[in-house]
Amino acid sequence: MDRGQRAQGRLSGALTAARDWLDDRGRPAWIVAMILGFVAFWPVGLAILGYMIWSNRMMSCSTRTRRNRYSMTSTGNTAFDAYRSETLKRLEDEHRDFVAFLEKLREAKDKAEFDQFMEQRQREN
Repeated sequence: MDRGQRAQGRLSGALTAARDWLDDRGRPAWIVAMILGFVAFWPVGLAILGYMIWSNRMMSCSTRTRRNRYSMTSTGNTAFDAYRSETLKRLEDEHRDFVAFLEKLREAKDKAEFDQFMEQRQREN
């Protein structure tokens, strides 16, 4: 391996470590890094902003980060690990059901508003 490839490998490793460190601290850490990048050298801040938008780190919470937080290693206590796994699965199922329920509520509200609009329109004609 030549010198350039080794340097590129080290840079890639450092950027990956920095990304993981910032992900562990959340969106505020990314925002601070972006601001510091703009202060130090504006293209760096712009690159960080572009990466944040491209990788969806500007959104409230990426699912990858959320999943990594909950996929902890084994504690050694199999009963607790099973309980934790079952509880997290139950919570994910409840969350999915709740989101589906909210979607149905939105659809019902939209349908009611549309029906009201159509009745009002028929009365006007």
